[in-house]
This record gives sequence, C-alpha cells and structure tokens, in this order.
Amino acid sequence: MTDLPGYLRPFVLGVPDGPGVRVDRLGEIDFYRPAGSARHGAILFVHGGPAPPDLEATPREWPVYQGYATAAARRGAVAAVVDHSLINGLDKLSVAADEVEAAIGVLRSDPHVDPDRVVLWFFSGAGLLAGEWLDSRPDWLRGVALTYPMLATPPGVDDLVNAAEVIGKHKDLPVLLTKVGLERAELAGPVAEFVSAGGTALDIIDVPKGHHGFDMLDHTEESRAAVTKALDWAIAHLGEEPGTHDGLLVPPPKARVAVATTTSTTTTTSTRRTTAASKPKPEPVKEELPIAEAVVAPAKTVAPTPAAAAPASAQLPETTDLLSSISSSFGAADTAAARVVGREHSAYAAHDLEAFLAMYSPTARISFADGTEMKGRRFLRELYRPLFDAGSCKTEVMQKLMLGEWVVEHQVVHDSGEPVARIALYRVSEGLIAEVEFRS
Repeated sequence: MTDLPGYLRPFVLGVPDGPGVRVDRLGEIDFYRPAGSARHGAILFVHGGPAPPDLEATPREWPVYQGYATAAARRGAVAAVVDHSLINGLDKLSVAADEVEAAIGVLRSDPHVDPDRVVLWFFSGAGLLAGEWLDSRPDWLRGVALTYPMLATPPGVDDLVNAAEVIGKHKDLPVLLTKVGLERAELAGPVAEFVSAGGTALDIIDVPKGHHGFDMLDHTEESRAAVTKALDWAIAHLGEEPGTHDGLLVPPPKARVAVATTTSTTTTTSTRRTTAASKPKPEPVKEELPIAEAVVAPAKTVAPTPAAAAPASAQLPETTDLLSSISSSFGAADTAAARVVGREHSAYAAHDLEAFLAMYSPTARISFADGTEMKGRRFLRELYRPLFDAGSCKTEVMQKLMLGEWVVEHQVVHDSGEPVARIALYRVSEGLIAEVEFRS
C-alpha cells in the first residue's frame, strides 16, 4: 500500500460491499443513491487541489471520495462527488467556484434529492471555496463541513470570501471542522484563526495524531472514529435516519422555528455573492402556448431582463415575422431544453438569484440587443443582483418555440414599468443554459 500515491490508498473506514447503493455518472458528477425511490437530503463532496501533474485518476475515482460517498448513501443520503478545476492549480480557483456552484444546481434538481436539504463538504484546498457559502447561506443549506481545509489564499491567487471573516455570520448554519494535529505549518495557522473566529459557531472534531489526508493515510482507530463522527454529523443535520448503522454520535439538530423576516441586502467582502433573504421555492412552469397563436396570456412564465436592456416598442412587426418564419421548423411539444429554461424562469419569478444562476453554465454567453456581450456566471450575478434585490422581475412569455437544444420566446418585459417586447433565444447544453441572445 505504501507504494501507491497517497490519493489512491484505501479509505480508512471500511465500507461493506453489497446491494443498496446505485452509482450514476452525470457529466463531472458521480451520484451515489440509496435504495428506494423516496427523496433524500444530499451531500456534495468537494475535493481539494492542486494535485501532482502525473495524476493517475480524477478525484471522483479516488478511494477516499468513493468511500465517503458510499458511506453517506448507506446512511440514507444522496451523495455526489464533483470533479472541478482546482485539481489543476490554485489559479483555477474562480473557475472551480463556478463549477461547484453549477454542480450544486444539478444536485438539487435531481428527482431523488430534496432540494431544501443539502450539506456541502469541503476538503483540503476546497476550503477556499467554503467562505462564499458561509457568507451567502442559502435557505437550502443545512450545514457546511470542512476537513483539513486550506483557509488562506496564497500570494498571487485571486481571493474569494475569507471563511474566518464570515464564520458565525448566520447563527443557524451548522459548521463542522475536522482538524488534524500534524497539519502542515502553512495550513495550521489559518485553521487556528478560523477556530478563534468561529467560537461556539463551530463543531470541531480533533484528530491529534492525524496528518493532512488522514482519512486515506492514517489507518487508525482515531481516524475511523473521526470519519464516522463527521458522517453522522452530516446525516443528522440533513434530518435523515441513520439506517442500519448504530446510533448517531451527535444529537440531531433542533427543529427550526419559522420567523418572520424582511428582505435586506448585506454588503460583504465578496464580489461573487450577496446574502439572500428567504424566498419561496420556485413553482415549475406548466403551461405551453400554441405556436400558431400570438395572444397575450396571463403572466405565468417569466424570463430574465438585463438591468440595462435597450428600450423598444411593445409592438414589433419584426418579432411576429421572425416567429412566423421559423414556426414551421419548431415543435410545440415540451423538450428537455424547455424544461431547463422553465426552471430558470421559475427561479426568476421567485426572486431566487442562486437558483436562477444555477441553471446557467459557468461559461454561459449572453448577448444583449444593444450589442453588448458578457460571459460567465460571475458577471451574470453582478448584472442581475440589483434587479433581484429590487424585486423587479416580471416578464410574460407570449409565445414559445422549441427544437432540440434551442428555445425561442416572444417576451413582453415589465421590469421597468413600461411593456417592452423582445425575442429571447436560449441554447441548452448538458442540462444548463449555455447561450442566450436578446433581440428587440
């Protein structure tokens, strides 16, 4: 075993073989599902990085993450492991943040997952991604776990949200830190600062004789106990039953009490996220308008409007001409792409910025009627954040055309008060919106 690279060594916790866990691969995500068809809470395991250049297997194929995910699924949760770009270097930190955010959107949209019960679990270098979620604390986030995390960005690397600056900001967000006694010096200092800043907001598992990567390097009773306790902590905060395993090592979280809140905007050190107030869960879009009819329907579907969209008359002859010219090529039946666009519309109507952005590819390209263009979810967040904060999200879909990966809509936008007509063209790839073009 010592001849193997550390990342290929066995997981310290013995995971019994046998039926009951199904593994599916979807893009860069591996899903581990418990038996049955019921919806479960979910855990997303987020690996660290960077890795050696001679990497023999991607992280989702490492025994340690396969072991964590299998153990979580046997305890009753849907587990997922995502491959992301941080494995290639810390200069990919922002790209990795977008990729992890996209993976969360895919995980929450899975039919076997309860989208309101998710735990995020960060390892090693992925600790640099945790601060944003400690800061934004979306309603569906039931807990954040960090195992031997890196918590300080090295010089020369673009900084995200510093976890030590936001730990404890949301008192009802459970946070678990698993720290090792034989940690590398450059990581131990920031972890100590994080512990000091967190105070009572932190649950801590100490592994005094553990090294960085103890869950694959140190095959001891101490290591196995720490991993078991961390898994049971995550399952408890998801509200799942522990299945056939022994009793939980930590008590389940107290039931949440509904408290009336008012919407507010909080300024943080992050340029990527803002704190989101509690929002209603988006309702799915159900109706479809016949292709041949161009009539005004009740405002039941919505579509995004850039904050600085160029004004246009609500009566656009070229809009009708365009729809008429292509309607013969498009079908009226619902398509997978239309369902993705519908979920984006539902999040827009509910003013849920995180759910809205989760439907876009991290490298999505948006072209506006005035000729401007932007690329990437980070810029989408900055563009749409004021619109969502103001609650100005109202657009009617007058007519919809669908073909393969394309969805074309005739929309009337009411965000600025006066109705503005436009055409919106969406291209969906691998379950996410990859391209949008607005025409007036």
